Amino acid sequence: MLSEHVLEELRAALGPRGCLTGAEVPEATRSDASRTGRTLPQALLRPATVEEVSQAMAICHRHGVPVVPQGGMTGLAGGANPGPAAVALSLARLTGVEEIDHEAMAMVLRAGTVLEVAQKAAEAEGLLFPIDLGARGSCQIGGNIATNAGGLRVLRDGMTRDNLLGIEVILADGTVLSRLTKVVKDNTGYDLRHLFAGSEGTLGIITRAVIRLRPLPGPRATVLAALPDFAAVLRLLALARKSLPGLSAFEAMWADYFALNQRLLGQTFFADPPPFAVLMEADEGAALEAVLEEALVEGIVSDALLARSMAEARRFWDLREGHAMDAALPGLINLDVSLAVGQLDDFATACRQALLARFAQAHVSFFGHIADSNLHVAVALPGGGTEAEAHQVDDIAYGVVRDLGGSISAEHGIGNLKRDWLGHSRSPAELAAMRAVKAALDPKGVLNPGKVLPTG
Repeated sequence: MLSEHVLEELRAALGPRGCLTGAEVPEATRSDASRTGRTLPQALLRPATVEEVSQAMAICHRHGVPVVPQGGMTGLAGGANPGPAAVALSLARLTGVEEIDHEAMAMVLRAGTVLEVAQKAAEAEGLLFPIDLGARGSCQIGGNIATNAGGLRVLRDGMTRDNLLGIEVILADGTVLSRLTKVVKDNTGYDLRHLFAGSEGTLGIITRAVIRLRPLPGPRATVLAALPDFAAVLRLLALARKSLPGLSAFEAMWADYFALNQRLLGQTFFADPPPFAVLMEADEGAALEAVLEEALVEGIVSDALLARSMAEARRFWDLREGHAMDAALPGLINLDVSLAVGQLDDFATACRQALLARFAQAHVSFFGHIADSNLHVAVALPGGGTEAEAHQVDDIAYGVVRDLGGSISAEHGIGNLKRDWLGHSRSPAELAAMRAVKAALDPKGVLNPGKVLPTG
């Protein structure tokens, strides 16, 4: 238990609103969106300033108290789940856009800022905030950076780290490490911003950041196409890359995924679910229509729908995002892997066969950001499955990933749910280097212990 002496220090530093205990600690702090967390934190720290984050970390470091950073709690890898002896540190009060610099095309903002708030602030200035996720209404910038979030338009705009110009981080002992630069080119030694991007709160707590902005694109054109096989998907991707400089999304759905989500939405996009469906989005409407026409003539595409309104484009995206599956399939497991683009269907075939050999009545389907080499695996076990069975699903799927030389996590991070399989994608030498970095920056091991790095 956290001693009353430590709590008194934390309350003195953060005030009554900044240190919650007992019944004041919300149930939502128990788990991220993976719903795997079982323990409430000993206290919920809610600093409102950078200085308060620093003070809280200094106190916890001095007393050896584990600290689990929490953002919007939208992660799916258990990265924000507290252990039994930990306190949670929420960035929800450290929020707001501090500056939009038109000349530098950059935004300075605090870590607790909700992604959608940042997007709207940029759009009001005629600019594009280039990070976009389905959880935009609740995920926070600090969490996006800490997990190096991907999302819907990585094809055009890159991962979160690709848009990160500057960063401010509080180290384990409370040291403020601040480099809020707006420059694109900076070759002054080790690039620490990329060290913290994707570190999942194990090396420091992100408090502020500078994100690179882009000109706001014109109206997007969106197409939903039916294709006969995966070879056609690859041919369409090659044609789109060649002809559409403004290609912003190229998403594929395997037949089982398409058919289920079409039914759950109560809509019919294609009378017969095709073997593959592709959702394409581009900034050039006329050029996209020309690509579609060529693909139809060459037999790459068997049928297609062109969105005639934003509402219709939203219907296409609702199908792809598959949120209706969460309610329809209790205990749905959503895995997130990455392989060379040409191997994605080989993985899907092998993974489906292996999973159904073990769980004959399971639902197994595939969808993802194909142009980004990122595939999602949706698995629902009969009766929702047990924790041990979910572990077996992971073991089977990640074993196929290892055999094909892929990554067990494309954009969800590692947390504690993928930790035991990190060695499937990283060598012993890489893991040793990671542990050395962790030991150097967090020698007491107080920052998000048990996450990312396998034990032993």
